[in-house]
Amino acid sequence: MEMPIAPRLLGLLAFGFLLGLQHALDPDHVVAVSTLVSETKSLRRSSLLGVLWGLGHTTTLLLAGLVVLLLKVAIPERVALSFEFLVGILLVILGGDVVRRVWQERPHIHLHTHADGTTHIHLHSHRHGPDHHHGHRSYMVGLVHGLAGSAALLLLVLGTVDQLSLGILFILVFGLGSILGMLVTSTAIALPFALLGRMARVDRSLRLVAGTISILLGVAIMVEIGWFEGLLRPP
Repeated sequence: MEMPIAPRLLGLLAFGFLLGLQHALDPDHVVAVSTLVSETKSLRRSSLLGVLWGLGHTTTLLLAGLVVLLLKVAIPERVALSFEFLVGILLVILGGDVVRRVWQERPHIHLHTHADGTTHIHLHSHRHGPDHHHGHRSYMVGLVHGLAGSAALLLLVLGTVDQLSLGILFILVFGLGSILGMLVTSTAIALPFALLGRMARVDRSLRLVAGTISILLGVAIMVEIGWFEGLLRPP
C-alpha cells in the first residue's frame, strides 16, 4: 500500500533539513568559516558570518536545482570536480590571507626621534579593527561551496523529484538546515577567539593555526581532485 502524500512529503523535507545540518559540518566548510571568524572577536558578528555563508550556499543550490528541475539534466561530473577544485583554491586564498595579516600585524619596534634629539623606542602593531568586508566575503564563500561536497547528493535527490514546487521547497529546507548548522558552528568556532582574543599572542597563534589548516586542507583538496580524481591529470 502506497504511503499517503503528506507523510512522504514531511519525510522528504525532514531528510532535506537534516542533510543541510550535516552538510554545514563538512570539514572544508568549517575550515573556511573559521578563517573568516578568526578576524572578529564578536560572537554576534561571527554568527552573522555563518548565516551569510548559509545564504550564499543556498543561493547557488537554488540556481543549480532550478537547472536540474527545469531542464531535466544532470550536473556533469567534470563540472562538479571543477567546483571541488575551486573550493581548494579558495581555502588556500583564505588561509593565506589570514597568515599574511598575522605577519603584518606582528609587534615590532619603531624608533622615533623628537626635534630635541631625544629618541624613543615604541612597540607597535599594525592591527586595526575588524574587516568590514567579511560579510560579503562569507556570502561569496558560501556561493562557491554550494555545488561542492555532499551538495551532489542534494542534486541527486532533486533528480527524482517530479514537481518543481516540491524541488524548490526541498532546496529551501535544505538551505535552512545548512544556515542553522553553520550559525551554530560559526558561533562555536568564535568562542575561543572571543574569550582569548584579548591576549595578543594567543590571538595571533589561534589565527595562524586557522590559516595554516585552511592552506593545508586546500592543497590536499586540489591534489585529490586534480590528480587522484583526474581533473588535471593527462589522459
